[in-house]
Amino acid sequence: MTAARAKCSICPRTAASCARARPSPRSKRFGSNGPRLVVAGSAFLGQTPGMLRLLTAVPLIFLTNPALARDAGQADPMPPVQSQAAAQTAAPVQPPVWPMDGSDLPVDPAYRFGVLDNGLRYIIRPNGTPAAQGMVQFWIEGGSIDETEAERGYAHFVEHMAFNGSTRVPEGEMIHLLERQGLAFGADTNASTSFDTTLYKLDLPRNDPALLDTALMLMREVASELLFDPAAVEREKGVVLSEMRVRDSYAMDNTVERMKFLFPTALFPDRLPIGKAETLQAATAESLRALWQRLYRPGNSALIVVGDYDPDVVEAAIRAHFSSWQAPPALPPVSEGPIDVDLAGKTDIFLHPALSERITITRHGEWIGEPDTVAYRQRNVRRQIGYGIINRRFQSMAREEDPPFRGAGLGSSEAFQIGRSTNLVIDAGEGEWKRGLAAAQAEYRRALAFGFTEAEVAEQLANLRSALENNVAGADTRGNASFITGALTLLEDGQIPTTPASGLARFEDHVPLITPQSVLESLQEELIPLDNPLIRFEGRTAPEGGADALRAAWNAGMDIQPTRGDRAETAEFAYSDFGPAGTVVSDQVDPRYGIRKLVFANGLMLNIKRTNLQRGRVGVELNVDGGQMLNTREKPLATAMAGVLPMGGLGRHSNDELQSVLAGRTVGFNFETDERSFRLAAQTTPRDLLLQLQLLTAGLTDPGYRPQGEAQYRRNIRNVFARRTATPDNALSASLGEIVSDGDPRFTRPEAEAYLALDFEQLRDTISDRLDHGALELALVGDLDEEAAIAAVASTLGALPTREASFRPYSENRERSFTADRSVRTLYHDGTAQQALLRMSWPTTDDTDLRTMVTLNLLERIVRLELTAKLREELGQTYSPSVSSSQSSTYRGYGLFTIAAAVDVSQVAAAREAMLETIGATLAGPLDDDLLLRARAPLLERYDSALKSNGGWMNLTRRAQSRPEIVDRFTQARDILAGLTLEDVKTVAARFLDTQNQLEVDVLPRGMASSAAE
Repeated sequence: MTAARAKCSICPRTAASCARARPSPRSKRFGSNGPRLVVAGSAFLGQTPGMLRLLTAVPLIFLTNPALARDAGQADPMPPVQSQAAAQTAAPVQPPVWPMDGSDLPVDPAYRFGVLDNGLRYIIRPNGTPAAQGMVQFWIEGGSIDETEAERGYAHFVEHMAFNGSTRVPEGEMIHLLERQGLAFGADTNASTSFDTTLYKLDLPRNDPALLDTALMLMREVASELLFDPAAVEREKGVVLSEMRVRDSYAMDNTVERMKFLFPTALFPDRLPIGKAETLQAATAESLRALWQRLYRPGNSALIVVGDYDPDVVEAAIRAHFSSWQAPPALPPVSEGPIDVDLAGKTDIFLHPALSERITITRHGEWIGEPDTVAYRQRNVRRQIGYGIINRRFQSMAREEDPPFRGAGLGSSEAFQIGRSTNLVIDAGEGEWKRGLAAAQAEYRRALAFGFTEAEVAEQLANLRSALENNVAGADTRGNASFITGALTLLEDGQIPTTPASGLARFEDHVPLITPQSVLESLQEELIPLDNPLIRFEGRTAPEGGADALRAAWNAGMDIQPTRGDRAETAEFAYSDFGPAGTVVSDQVDPRYGIRKLVFANGLMLNIKRTNLQRGRVGVELNVDGGQMLNTREKPLATAMAGVLPMGGLGRHSNDELQSVLAGRTVGFNFETDERSFRLAAQTTPRDLLLQLQLLTAGLTDPGYRPQGEAQYRRNIRNVFARRTATPDNALSASLGEIVSDGDPRFTRPEAEAYLALDFEQLRDTISDRLDHGALELALVGDLDEEAAIAAVASTLGALPTREASFRPYSENRERSFTADRSVRTLYHDGTAQQALLRMSWPTTDDTDLRTMVTLNLLERIVRLELTAKLREELGQTYSPSVSSSQSSTYRGYGLFTIAAAVDVSQVAAAREAMLETIGATLAGPLDDDLLLRARAPLLERYDSALKSNGGWMNLTRRAQSRPEIVDRFTQARDILAGLTLEDVKTVAARFLDTQNQLEVDVLPRGMASSAAE
């Protein structure tokens, strides 16, 4: 039985087949907590569990940007879940229509869109930033939601098999082929599987036609030529199951439980991309091939090519590779739902020792669908402003001296095309849920009852205008990733890629209509009233009174009549005069790279590199003498609070006031502690460069040290320590420094009480001398007028009193030992009982000798390739073995070479044997030239691309005067790397890697501790 479909409002086609109503058969306009879960990098290395994006966690960073809470209008609800069998037999959908065909939005004319006769769509966007590079992505509109119960996890498994043999490329050779071309495994070669899409990604380091042809050939292999060799499938099972094991954590459990509570009738909570162990174990070559053939069809696929290419050449290449792809028409999608929009009054409590306290208040509503038009975007901007004001109020409350919560946010989002949700999320202090809930609930109701002020709307408008103006300024130097995003949001969300200039023009035309009243009205059109809501609590300790107490607290808050609140007036920035402008006493230019190096009379060092790589952007970085060198054995936590210094604001402005004062300006204030300096870095614009320098100078000369910063710091400490042993990685991180350096207090993490005892007064005593007198080195990189920049520096940092002319050596504090005790150390974690982590490290040396450092970096790449081949491809023991080589520039003689693997607890002994065997083979066995080529080519490409971004130039410029060797070493390193031989690598390996002298740390489940004791 085929359910009725929602009608398109602008043409007679059904919404399922009209891309003007829905850009693809399954659009996913996600907001702040849309149910998106992506298994990223699953076929590749270099990825960490952090790559698992769990937007269902409602992170507050999304809630503070309600531009993600989209859409307006009315549409019929989506039909109920369609069985897989029905999906396979239903009539195929009609050919796609591009969303811009029925819109009044002007598409960016530089994009080229096309459809082959077989239905494959392609999107091409020429772009010259970075120069001579490109990106190719192959998009499949199919994912885990399309699986049957017996196929759970197969879409992701198919993604793995895409790199395990095809008609033209033998098993294992695809990655090797790309490595020879300079693509690093993981960094440039990637893939991801989500509920409803699968995406293959290649970042090409060169734009030569041959490499583009290779990339398109490989994508065509994925599309229609996979072999699914039974032996390869069996080998890959271990890798997929290892990935599942790595992903298995309290955070994943919390996410799954949250989805099932909020969407109990929907299909997608039971279709996580990672799948289930039992179905993965049962997978066969035939069952995987069946799903692949069902999903990988031209009619639900698209090719995206962005980069420094002639679009005619790209289009011809796409046609040459893909026109012959013949497959049945794409099948209709399987519904992810249904969502019960009447679901209400339910309460859920989820507890885990590692979770911080959070309360989520939710109501669902019907899906609202509308094509992307000028009117739609205008409504969305007004909603964005409304959500932004409410969340700005929450932010101010969280910055109070005695804040009611750590953070809070309000947002609405769509779940695929099956419904929408409004969520109020409160992150409370431990045991403070009731106070946090009451405060956030009252502010939410106050906003809806009394609306917003002109000043609040003006602040949001200033920020939006600034962002749009910055986009216009940098329009001609946007990176390739920006246009890839434009193509994907067109395919998945129906969002039409327009030019920054047209976006700014539409915004300015719209501004007269943006009033407090229109903002409130637009917000109320989308926001679902939180009446008798779903209430979910997560944390370490259940609330006293349980679910009844949670419900009673919400109901009590709803009975309180909202009252108007007071809004503070916005002041002017108080820091513009730092005394007479400083004078330049030295001005030189490094002829190799054009870095201009100046010294002011007060000792300030200024390094300038003008580039045209990113129009309208200037990178600013100020290094101040000190950093971790102020941490001593007697006072190892001396600078531990330095990172939260901006939370204390400035002497004349609180942190919260600064946000309003600086609205509409592109400036930033942060404070980081590096090994040998404090670093204040920001991205600004030519227009705001002077203000940015004034802000940094104020932060240096008049930090606020307000108690609000202390309060926020302390509230987070308990949560950090609650997660200390929650996963193998956490447990290792908590104890590794102490193990490696024999309990040196500088590298040992003490108990929480030591951190809780810190305050700003102690921090002031530690850093004030360095802030007042320490050497300063300022770097400016980007689109700037050099003389104007020098004048701005002269009136700010250059105007300060005389300072120390050079950074202190701190000789007495630049020693770090590597333990002489090489006995195996065992740590215990509180995560899943099957998880274990095995880490081996060897001491090497510091970075003094450049040739040794470069050789160790090449050895790292070689061992990574060999360890991957052994542990992952041959044995199937681990998803992502890791190798790292680091040589300190601070601690004399100190460096590490490390290998690690997350394995099943039953495989620790076998993994240990395989890891040592790999190192032994590197030392004794023959290394072939192809291995050297595959290891070296990506490193050479990294050097060749290093100065194609402002970030690369900043790496050279930041310490060009105080540490000129950085520039010298960059000049020499590539030639050294290109000239290294296999014998050079083996010599360095023999010098440092002794398989009888490694430091091994095993991280095992807590349950094994008692067994070990017995």
